Amino acid sequence: MTSMRDQVIDALLHPFAASLLRWPQAGDALFLRAREGAALHAHGARGFAATQPFKPEAERLQRIGAEMRDEDALPAAGFPLVLVLPPRQREEARALLAKACMAVTAGGIVIASVANDEGAKSREADLRQLAGSVTTLSKHHCRVFWTRPDAAFDAALLAQWAKGDAPRLQKSADVPGNGFRTRPGVFAWDRVDAASKMLAEALPADLRGRVADFGAGWGYLSLQVLARCRQVTSLDLYEADARALALADDNLADAHLPVHCHWQDVSRGVGERFDAIVCNPPFHALGRGDRPDIGRAFIAAAANALKQGGQLWLVANRHLPYEQALGDGFVQVNTIAQSGGFKIVHAVKA
Repeated sequence: MTSMRDQVIDALLHPFAASLLRWPQAGDALFLRAREGAALHAHGARGFAATQPFKPEAERLQRIGAEMRDEDALPAAGFPLVLVLPPRQREEARALLAKACMAVTAGGIVIASVANDEGAKSREADLRQLAGSVTTLSKHHCRVFWTRPDAAFDAALLAQWAKGDAPRLQKSADVPGNGFRTRPGVFAWDRVDAASKMLAEALPADLRGRVADFGAGWGYLSLQVLARCRQVTSLDLYEADARALALADDNLADAHLPVHCHWQDVSRGVGERFDAIVCNPPFHALGRGDRPDIGRAFIAAAANALKQGGQLWLVANRHLPYEQALGDGFVQVNTIAQSGGFKIVHAVKA
């Protein structure tokens, strides 16, 4: 299998390819927010531990033999080499860097890589705050930076930042119960997403039977289904981000009906059948560019998962080209509202 080039990983592994750093023995490296890439194969990296909450990437890592770990339960001082791909969100990125520094053995190395247009200088400054001086080089439009073997970590700052992305209660009058569990880095972590709110307000009160939420996030739409649609008999939440799904599980813990949470990539289809599906599909993956193919795959998966006469209630940005996918999968398609750059679509399966 041929892997795609990933410039961030190419940059991350350049110090090893250039003999500036040495890769440890199998089992002695930890890769936080790891991604598979051609550079990993070229380097021959095998037998490393990894964390990755995004299901498609986690599955790719497992296929190449990575040992998947829980990012919130890493052993202290357990690895002589810790590699990190920090995310964009500041508190989440700082927490990940702190966890990396706490997981490295004395005399070990923490190394991170960030694209120049994704906050590379800020993340480098963060690692410097935690570890003192760092070595830096620029490669492949990225910055790669690493700690010294004699790094003196700031223990107080490590403890502070490591808790910076911890789950917390966010108050909101737009959520039943006046609040929801959330954490930095998940989609719409500090607010109710405007598109999801628009869809919730359009849902009919007589929605009934088995309902699924595709791309459930921290559970906002499912909470709205519970509050607004009293004839629903069960809810299934599908979400590819494990961090968001754990929050959704907490947020729906007091539901008055059966709730099932699935860490799953909806675009690959689901095995269950439903009377209705609500959906605010993502249109980005791990990058910034529009990915309308993801939404089209969600629509196709919904068409396959609905029973005859089943309903899809979907919200999307108005510019996203979903009409053909909707026409291919559904006998009746109506745009029932458009506002603020969003559209609400109601579709019925033949």
